[in-house]
Amino acid sequence: MAKSLQGTIATSEVLSESQFSERIFAKDTEYTTGTPALLAADAPARTKASNYPEPFAALVAGRTKRPLGDLFGLTNFGVNLICLPPGAISALHHRHLRQDEFIYVLDGRPTLCIDTGETQLCPGMVSGFPAGGTAHHLENRTAEDCVVLEIGDRTTGDQVSYPNDDIKALMDEDGRWQYAHKDGTPY
Repeated sequence: MAKSLQGTIATSEVLSESQFSERIFAKDTEYTTGTPALLAADAPARTKASNYPEPFAALVAGRTKRPLGDLFGLTNFGVNLICLPPGAISALHHRHLRQDEFIYVLDGRPTLCIDTGETQLCPGMVSGFPAGGTAHHLENRTAEDCVVLEIGDRTTGDQVSYPNDDIKALMDEDGRWQYAHKDGTPY
């Protein structure tokens, strides 16, 4: 399938692998992977499991995020492949002020928790969370891994509220998250 997709980049002509690479790299795109494509499961996991301060980082222990978009130099939106082993959660219950989020379930049956209730998802299901919308997170309450594709924009100046926890997040000018207690005291 990958070879047939390669030939459809600009025309229906069939390209050799080297022709495909030349055409892709001719666009002056800097790929950090050194290749125009890879298997998502082969992408390296984030070296730091969570940006949350303790004790919150421990709550997402076990979750694996593979930042797929970063591998290709994407800067306007992020794409993460997330694996939730049994008992893991995707994030603290949260909502973004300025950024949209979207999820697509690839494998497993995670439970989507939102302000108004819970829904068990299955492969092929999608959900989206507009900026300022309902707070949300995923939980794996099953005995099997859950794999989810997470997509979100990177609007600057975003803020994240966590209705169930004493934490809030603000994105600084460099795009890094800064965490504080709800009263503003830094972690």
